[in-house]
Amino acid sequence: MNTNINARDYLEKCGIKPSLQRIAIVEYLMENRIHPTADDIYHALCIQVPTLSKTTVYNTMRLFAEQGAVLPLVIDDKNVRFDIDTSCHAHFLCCACNRVFDIPVEKIGLLNTKQIGDLYVTETHLYYKGYCKACRNKTAG
Repeated sequence: MNTNINARDYLEKCGIKPSLQRIAIVEYLMENRIHPTADDIYHALCIQVPTLSKTTVYNTMRLFAEQGAVLPLVIDDKNVRFDIDTSCHAHFLCCACNRVFDIPVEKIGLLNTKQIGDLYVTETHLYYKGYCKACRNKTAG
């Protein structure tokens, strides 16, 4: 994702009409690359944007996903998380702290494939699960 683009321009580029709430959500996602859930976004912004409701956040995130502005991540069974980086990359979920990390994919190979034989690919997800360095160090020490 181009980090030099502002929230309003990003929304317009994705075909989404900017509003105060939508701009605030995109700015939060751009500034906090933590793969938040809709609840995380709501709790982070509800004081700053008093007109924001959980329903607005959920509906906005669904719209963003439909328009390709965010990647919805279903990496754990409990939550859908959202990634503003829509470029081709993998994700790693730490099973201890539940943080999600981006993993660059050097050799994209099948990840960038749009067709495999007679199969037309519309989505690709690559997730790894395990323990991050900090959590491994806590249990080893």
